[in-house]
Amino acid sequence: MKILLTGASGYIAQRLLPVLLEGGHEVICCIRDKYRFDIEKYSGFNIKVIEVDFLKPETLKEIPEDIDAAYYLMHSMSSTKGDFSSMEQQVAENFTKRIEQTKARQVIYLSGIINDKDLSKHLISRKNVEKILTSANFPLTTLRAGIIVGSGSASFEIIRDLIEKLPVLITPKWLKTKCQPIAISNVIDFLYGVLLKDFTFNKSYDISGPETLSYKEMLLRFAKVRGLKRTIIIVPVMTPKLSSYWLYFVTSVSYALARNLVESMKVEVIGVPNDLHKQLNIDLIEYDEAIKLAFGKIEQNQVLSSWRDALESNAYQSGFSKLIEVPQDGCFTDERTLKISDPERVLNNIWAIGGNTGWYYADWLWSIRGFLDKIFGGVGLKRGRTNLNEIQAGKVIDF
Repeated sequence: MKILLTGASGYIAQRLLPVLLEGGHEVICCIRDKYRFDIEKYSGFNIKVIEVDFLKPETLKEIPEDIDAAYYLMHSMSSTKGDFSSMEQQVAENFTKRIEQTKARQVIYLSGIINDKDLSKHLISRKNVEKILTSANFPLTTLRAGIIVGSGSASFEIIRDLIEKLPVLITPKWLKTKCQPIAISNVIDFLYGVLLKDFTFNKSYDISGPETLSYKEMLLRFAKVRGLKRTIIIVPVMTPKLSSYWLYFVTSVSYALARNLVESMKVEVIGVPNDLHKQLNIDLIEYDEAIKLAFGKIEQNQVLSSWRDALESNAYQSGFSKLIEVPQDGCFTDERTLKISDPERVLNNIWAIGGNTGWYYADWLWSIRGFLDKIFGGVGLKRGRTNLNEIQAGKVIDF
């Protein structure tokens, strides 16, 4: 089957893509800048990369008409530009118009659980996107997930930052909020499992793990799995704005993402029970086991994707390829040579730049640069490389 994969550089899509390819499908990946996508690691598979920006309808003609299904995996939660809800609405409308012109027999949309009466702006936007997709003339399958637990996920990395950095946590009252965390591997199981299954057409399902936990319980369980003793004190006086700053300065998220996460964390994320996992023969993974699986990937240096790789940046609007072009005019060239006896070792040192390795000279200056980035709402020294030994153009190193 020919599958259209949107948000192909994002956290979820990078996990789903290998599963689709190994299943023998032809995958068309939608990327805003093809230079930020490493297609070489998928050599031997039936894959094609097209440059598409769903905010620019004129680029959508690149989408082939003979697709069998499409995955809608786009969101703008971490955007620092304008109103992300209006941006998501425009993207959904442009996507719908184009897919209606194709032969797609199904669209699969990953959304958030939206059963609480008082939804955050993020979840309201997710709900509006679903309405737009539902009104189209193609069959829609909506999967609604809450907190996703997996190496590289924003939720996982925030919990990890809090637990590993702070022996005592003074926390906002939203830590009492209940949710149903789900392992990333289960999310991928559901996304792949519903592909062209007729009984899922024009239906929505809440997907979650087998346990209902408060955020406080999630933090304490995380600490127990990691063999750490932590104390959590909940205070009622911390406003949403203070909560956002607290999350921003303690963890590695940007301020825009911290603000939107705090809004969502005040909302109970409890799914409506269903038997979809039984129909698809999916074994649900418990929270503690999901943590162990995530750290297994980290320790083996096999983190497939990170939420950081999908961060939106104004710098990319003019095209990432322009940022990596080597200047030719008006440059003084200083060439030096050095004979080396172990080229592989030298290359490994180059590829390991940033992250836990740091930089080759005046590392403290890079630390200041990261601190300044944090002050102005960035993520600072994220130390968030997904792979310690390999690097491609467009991948996150530090900030």
